[in-house]
Amino acid sequence: MLRWSPGADERWQDYAVEAGADTTVLDALVEIQRGQDPGLAFRYACRVGMCGSCGVVVNGRERWACRTPLSTLGPGRITVRPLYHFPVLRDLVVDMAPFTARMRAVGAAFTPGDGERRDARISGDSAERQEIDEAIECIGCGLCVSACTIVAHNARFPGPAALNRAFTLQRDSRDAARSTRWGVLLSDDALARCHGQANCTEVCPMGLAPTRSIIRLRQMATAQLFKWPRYGPHAPEP
Repeated sequence: MLRWSPGADERWQDYAVEAGADTTVLDALVEIQRGQDPGLAFRYACRVGMCGSCGVVVNGRERWACRTPLSTLGPGRITVRPLYHFPVLRDLVVDMAPFTARMRAVGAAFTPGDGERRDARISGDSAERQEIDEAIECIGCGLCVSACTIVAHNARFPGPAALNRAFTLQRDSRDAARSTRWGVLLSDDALARCHGQANCTEVCPMGLAPTRSIIRLRQMATAQLFKWPRYGPHAPEP
């Protein structure tokens, strides 16, 4: 397990735990903390795969610790380290502030229009809702950001989670910030930077496909570029 704390050098430390058929990585971490090393820091909350706070990198792959049985990892040594591309606060705990910043950068909050009704006007069986029905299930665990190679090389790239969220808002006819948001999405460091490697889709514990959301945004963006005079962010929506 990768250990680090302020004022100490980064190091790998070995622990041994007795594992049953259903023992998860999170169970093992809790056992280590309670019985071997009370100073071990990691994050979790629900323990049943709903909050996403226990995300770590296990054997080189982003996973939720609570949903990863040790029995599925094969024989031999198991490595656990914090998520990539996030500042490490201590041991397996990372600072999620950059994740929030990326969301804010793309305007990830719904913006109601003037006089917008509080109740939804979009029915569940509408084409608009069905297209984003899967994408809105993202719970913001950050695993896709950790797996994204472009995030590693471009700090201005919003990342797959933020672009997935932007897709759900750009397809929402009630949102009043779509024109402004296109100005961000069409910049040099947003949609144009994704290489389509689909690492984000591969590691998503919810089975979502941020890659598909990005592809759809690009298709929508192409239509925008043909309609906007000089690609201006304040041009009317199609």
